[in-house]
Amino acid sequence: MTNQALVVGASGIVGSAVSRLLAKEGWAVAGLARRPNTEAGITPISADLLDPDALASALDGVSPTHIFLTTWARQATEAENIRVNALMIRNVLEAVRASGSVRHVALVTGLKHYLGPFEAYGKGTLPQTPFREEQGRLDVENFYYAQEDEVFAAAVRDGFSWSVHRPHTITGVAVGNAMNMATTLAVYASICRQTGRPFRFPGSEVQWNSLTDMTDSAQLAKQMRWASTTPAAANQAFNIVNGDVFRWKWMWSRIAEWFGIEAAPFEGPAPLEQQMSGDAPVWAEMAKQFELAEADINQLISPWHTDADLGRPIEVVTDMSKSRKLGFLEYQSSDDAFYEVFAKLRASKLIP
Repeated sequence: MTNQALVVGASGIVGSAVSRLLAKEGWAVAGLARRPNTEAGITPISADLLDPDALASALDGVSPTHIFLTTWARQATEAENIRVNALMIRNVLEAVRASGSVRHVALVTGLKHYLGPFEAYGKGTLPQTPFREEQGRLDVENFYYAQEDEVFAAAVRDGFSWSVHRPHTITGVAVGNAMNMATTLAVYASICRQTGRPFRFPGSEVQWNSLTDMTDSAQLAKQMRWASTTPAAANQAFNIVNGDVFRWKWMWSRIAEWFGIEAAPFEGPAPLEQQMSGDAPVWAEMAKQFELAEADINQLISPWHTDADLGRPIEVVTDMSKSRKLGFLEYQSSDDAFYEVFAKLRASKLIP
């Protein structure tokens, strides 16, 4: 029997990577999003996850064996994040329940499981690094926990297995994505090259000097596929990073070199939300000059999220021993992951 995948959030950084991987490996793939991509081998389904009737109608006749939940919607407060993002998960799982076909559900969350939500990000008493899966939930409200609870409850009710995947900052390509460090840095570096502005690291001294890691979207997609088809991985949560570690003072120079500019010396935090606050007209002019595909800078960058990640006051390193011991041995060097994103952005005329 052919595996039937329903990828929720298929137009995002993670969802598009999962969809492409599964289609390449011969799965039947349905890609669900508000505005799904049109891509060979993937059946697009358009629906609003907060409209249960429209969602049920869109998924009528879809009988997935595996569901990959790769989406979320940013809200003004954590209470609203919890309400909205839990509801989206609940609506999807309810919409396909009648099919009785689901064997596994894979949910993407992230290291905010250990660091806390945006409202309390990196504050209070935090677990020691490297973060390990057996470290429990923080005593704080967190929409990741609410999403997990929806999956856990449905798994008990409907008899499918589950996996939770906790990436660090994700690299990949997706226009309009709410958390998009690699594209944000590519746009910032392009503007610095065009205007002669210094290419300044936006984050904290701790992040500049400490070890850290990242997660490429293709690496995450491989782990999700592995966990969804490996019996020993059923009903477990896994950290997922590339497998290497680096310091930003090294990576910043590597990124600068790719763009043919100099990395400015670190002289203290320089948040991108401030640095790039007036760059919309600069980018619009660059888009005209270089015939770029997207003239609206806000469709490409997420400086608030990049600032949050790079401004953390603590070291962030992730342990992957759990999945390694079970046989997941994929590896991706983080500098090459950045370069691959930059090359794709350039080939797609999203950066000059």
